[in-house]
Amino acid sequence: MNRIGEMLVSAGKISKEELDQALGSQQKEGGRLGTHLVKLGLLGDEELVEFLSQRYGVPAINLNEVEIDESIIKIIPPDVARKYTILPVSKAGARLTIAMVDPTNVFAMDDIKFMTGYNVEPVVTSEAALRDGIDKYYGSTHSIELKKVMEDIADTDDADLEVLDDDDDLDLAELEQQSEEAPVVRLVNIILTDAIKRGASDIHIEPYEKEYRVRYRIDGILYEMMRPPLKLKEAITSRVKIMAKLDIAEKRLPQDGRIKIKTKLGNKIKDLDFRVSVIPAIFGEKIVLRLLDKDNLMLDMTRLGFEEEPLRRFEQAIFRPYGMVLVTGPTGSGKTNTLYSALSRINTPEVNIMTAEDPVEFNIGGINQVQMKEQIGLNFAATLRSFLRQDPNIVLVGEIRDFETAEVAIKAAMTGHLVLSTLHTNDAPSSINRLMNMGIEPFLVASSTHLVVAQRLVRRICSNCKEPYEVPPQALHNIGFSKDEVKSLQMFRGRGCDTCSGTGYKGRVGLYEVMDIEEDIKELILSGGSAYELREKSIENGMLTLRHSGLQKIRDGVTSIDEVMRETVA
Repeated sequence: MNRIGEMLVSAGKISKEELDQALGSQQKEGGRLGTHLVKLGLLGDEELVEFLSQRYGVPAINLNEVEIDESIIKIIPPDVARKYTILPVSKAGARLTIAMVDPTNVFAMDDIKFMTGYNVEPVVTSEAALRDGIDKYYGSTHSIELKKVMEDIADTDDADLEVLDDDDDLDLAELEQQSEEAPVVRLVNIILTDAIKRGASDIHIEPYEKEYRVRYRIDGILYEMMRPPLKLKEAITSRVKIMAKLDIAEKRLPQDGRIKIKTKLGNKIKDLDFRVSVIPAIFGEKIVLRLLDKDNLMLDMTRLGFEEEPLRRFEQAIFRPYGMVLVTGPTGSGKTNTLYSALSRINTPEVNIMTAEDPVEFNIGGINQVQMKEQIGLNFAATLRSFLRQDPNIVLVGEIRDFETAEVAIKAAMTGHLVLSTLHTNDAPSSINRLMNMGIEPFLVASSTHLVVAQRLVRRICSNCKEPYEVPPQALHNIGFSKDEVKSLQMFRGRGCDTCSGTGYKGRVGLYEVMDIEEDIKELILSGGSAYELREKSIENGMLTLRHSGLQKIRDGVTSIDEVMRETVA
């Protein structure tokens, strides 16, 4: 880099004294000479890029004005991009263009050529823009702080971090000591706080044979965020286990725990819970942390995504004095949020509300919540029986999984209690058949069940980079829009920006299918009607299906065609 310094002096861009000042800073802190020249205010970022571009005959690029396609980003793995501080920009035939700070780094270009099979052509850009670009497209890793953590780890003797594979010889004291060492503590803290800042719902920490990776689930999609050194696998696992009050010696069985933390975000102090699940995989223990942030709990039913008429029906059902209301959908479809919103709506001092949950995700004032403990016989059915001796008005059962729970829930609904619960079925009509398949008599299902809600979550188009675009009319007609409607329909999508980390989506909204159990539906249930017949009759009665709810969200410009197609069927 001295050569670049000399060239800058020769070109009159900086003085000899300024070069010596930057070299002194570089010697103390490491890094590129150009970075120190810019940091010390001796040379402008753009001026340096322009100089390098002219000197080496390499085009310059402003990454802030370029949107790079995801398929291009995937050509180079995140660890390689960070190692060489480069970013793939475009591809034409067998030629791959990469943005670099130092266009003379032939080692980087040779490595990438060998790894990808493409001929590499460099373009030059500023280091700040490049690091921002890497964070944007590959995910931030709190780069400055994480770099310091990794440097601390690199300085640590490997022998100090060695963990024995043989469980019989496992030194628990040594393992606990490793998990408490500053670099590991800071790295785990970075993982937790970064997830909170990004609005992640889950953190996946996954060991493989030759790598260790951390992924966040943001708006329902998993994104790889970082790859800590493999040698830290045991220390990170132990640190998380200690925080969750789990047994660090037990590596053969799954374990569940909870971490409660207090952190400062902006000017606000937040109390947060992480639900921790550890499971033994073939290359180590996989950890999943579910972030339970009460601030993200949407208790206003009008903002969940219900259309006007389905919301009216749902509210009417939960204000009845007795009967059963079911919410159905796959794991992660927002059922808990919908049920908590319903409880919040009907939670008044005049009623006694009791819930049986596995696990209790959020504590809500004025509601008596009970955590299930299967190992001591405290299951849904046993708890529900006990509830009936506690003079409840409203009972929430976390999930109806078996005949015993379903039987007690239905008896409760028929003896003057409002029962709210969940099922795992694909749509609302299937829930009725599911109850009968469990062994519940059709006349009990028909007389106790008032309403069934099926739901899914789709990503919202980012409001910051939302833009209209054209879709072929036939494609719109194929997903369910009428031919007349297609002519005037305006489609929207997210272009991708810093607010949404380049995804085009920010936040999620619910799609709802609300099936009211009216008299003609009850007659169908009693006569053994199929899920298809129940569905057709409900649509006849005005039920919006999940697909129709999705089409309405597309009309309103809330979500995209891709999201609705991913979560619903016609």
